[in-house]
Amino acid sequence: MTQHAATDRPRWRGLTRGYAVDGYAGFRALVLGASGFVGRHVAHAAYQAGCELVLAVQDPGRADAALGPLGVRGERRVVDLTDPGQIDGLIAEVTPDVVFNLAGYGVDPAQDDPDELRLINAELPLRVLGALGRHVRDCDWPGQRLVHAGSAFEYGAVGGPLTEDGPVSPTSDYARSKLEGTLRTTIGAEQLELLAVVARLFTVYGPGEPSQRLLPSLVDAAQTGQTIALTAGDQRRDFTYVQDVAAGLLRLGRTEADQAGVVNLASGRLTAVRVFAERAAGVLGIPAERLRFGERLGQSDEMRHDPVTITRLQEVTGWRPPTGIERGVGLTLQFSSSSERGSPGR
Repeated sequence: MTQHAATDRPRWRGLTRGYAVDGYAGFRALVLGASGFVGRHVAHAAYQAGCELVLAVQDPGRADAALGPLGVRGERRVVDLTDPGQIDGLIAEVTPDVVFNLAGYGVDPAQDDPDELRLINAELPLRVLGALGRHVRDCDWPGQRLVHAGSAFEYGAVGGPLTEDGPVSPTSDYARSKLEGTLRTTIGAEQLELLAVVARLFTVYGPGEPSQRLLPSLVDAAQTGQTIALTAGDQRRDFTYVQDVAAGLLRLGRTEADQAGVVNLASGRLTAVRVFAERAAGVLGIPAERLRFGERLGQSDEMRHDPVTITRLQEVTGWRPPTGIERGVGLTLQFSSSSERGSPGR
């Protein structure tokens, strides 16, 4: 058992105010995929909420780089999430009150192992539920036992407003594996008589986002003064700030709803990619002429969809993500600047 304690660095204070969630103090939370983009912010939100925190990671060095700057204190466990025995052993030993599953595989094109895709996306959530049922069925936690991150890609090629009970038509192996994970979670929870919720995430942006994506590319262009080649940007997406997503996941975890089921966790506002880029550029100080729209071809499987319905999110939590694009981009820039000031040698 390895214990890591990171210093709550003053340079981050003020950047996470307004995202706190009540009701977690004194309970034990296990975060799977804690060093990933969304996972690190869920870990931070749970830490700020007063959880006794256990963080499942694969690479300790990557975990230090991801979680250290956020000042997250918690016990870190190196776990192979493709190994059912390690999953069962982890939950038997940790006995968490609530598990947040942010582990995923296949968004990065380099992640192309079909076995790992199936094990992480489709089978892991049900294995977690089974282990909770065997080892920690009785606890004082009143909320959901498993909060599982689903994906907008599960909807696939469907038109009209995206509702949780509406049609799904996934078009890739990744999307099909995520949908299978969702179905296994909802059916398994009912069979095991455990509370579980699936939160379908859409276009999440913010600090820690993979460098090849839109906002990090814009931040880099702002810092280097270079132009940036972009697609035409006519595809519309629901852009949701990552700290809103983390707060939403904790709020969903705290609900006592017996049939929370699947919930869209999104802003409920569609924005064209071009408009997002232009609004972000305004915050970042990038002149319009440096945004070269149409110089890149869009990908055939690029996400585009109609409005996302968040009625269920509001009914279950009494809340909706509050952060607009300009504020989200501004906070991301502040995180980036603070990180640079705190880096060794600067």
